[in-house]
Amino acid sequence: MRENILETRWAGSRARDVDGYKLWNSGTQKGRNGVGILMDRELREYVVEVRRVNDRLMSIKLVVAQCIVNVVSAYAPHMGLDEEVKRRFWEGLDEIIHQVPPNEKLFIEGDFNGHIGSDAGVYDEVHGGFGFGERNEGGTSLLDFAKAFGLVVANSCFPKREGRLVTFQNAVAKIQIDYLLLRRRDRGLCKDCKVIPGEILVTRHRLLVMDVGIMVKRRKMSGRGTPRIRWGALTKDKAQELEGRLSVMGAWRSSGDANSM
Repeated sequence: MRENILETRWAGSRARDVDGYKLWNSGTQKGRNGVGILMDRELREYVVEVRRVNDRLMSIKLVVAQCIVNVVSAYAPHMGLDEEVKRRFWEGLDEIIHQVPPNEKLFIEGDFNGHIGSDAGVYDEVHGGFGFGERNEGGTSLLDFAKAFGLVVANSCFPKREGRLVTFQNAVAKIQIDYLLLRRRDRGLCKDCKVIPGEILVTRHRLLVMDVGIMVKRRKMSGRGTPRIRWGALTKDKAQELEGRLSVMGAWRSSGDANSM
């Protein structure tokens, strides 16, 4: 179990222990942006790498048995910000993905401040056809990015009612701007993806979760138990021949049955 934390607005990069859980945070200036990843007590010991890019991007790497999992936390600039800020964000995310080898699992979680819309249109490779609302420029940027890297938007792949699709709600609007992505070839790992209804948080964002099933191969156990001799192939003639050889070597005393000797 892990959770992607956005808009922490904490300054600096640090790690915190809270009731057995581990929180890694990446921020620059207090009161601005900030991302984080919260890991539960069962998985925190499997984290082998934490990479903080800036106050909008960070990633961690876990090794569980033979499976290597990369989790990316992203917070995209909103539509009103300068184009240079947006360019740096997408270039930073581009660099992170390029550094993840093809044989490793990749999960990207974040607030992308864009609407992918309910209709897949020309993006049926990456859009499952179950989004919400109308597509805008930010949503198009996300879908173009997903298409370029062979990703799929997980929370567009399952038919859900409105309450399970809307990720942000305030007094005047209901929108979908938070998304979970994974590699298209790993689409079968995602068993479900939905918003969890509950009390609306201060930020008006709702909890988005994805159920993932990863098969971990178990090593074959070597045979254990009391060693035993297989006597089936030992004929009377072979036994007499063996007795003669061992007697010459001075290592044989004939006494009792074969098992006791």
